[in-house]
Amino acid sequence: METDKTQLLFMQLVLQNQQIAMMAMGKLENPVTKRIDRNIDYAKVSIDTLDMLQVKTKGNLSEYEEKYLTEVLKELKLTYVEELSKDKKTPTNSENKKEDDKKSKK
Repeated sequence: METDKTQLLFMQLVLQNQQIAMMAMGKLENPVTKRIDRNIDYAKVSIDTLDMLQVKTKGNLSEYEEKYLTEVLKELKLTYVEELSKDKKTPTNSENKKEDDKKSKK
């Protein structure tokens, strides 16, 4: 019985951090504000927390828990890299202004 409870709590902890990271990457609506906000640095903290949890619990998880945590981390890291690449492709406001200035001079 206690094992079931601890497994459930572990899964809930992983899920909470997953949802926080996905909200911070703009993939889920914030249930409180009803808005989609993006804070990539905050997402990184949640991902790093799950990475730390994986290291600290190594050898103490069931096969199912280990697989679940590994899959969640894989999904979050792929999404994080995609979001970072979006930031690099999006021109900054100063770059937009330079382009607008060039177009208006023609």
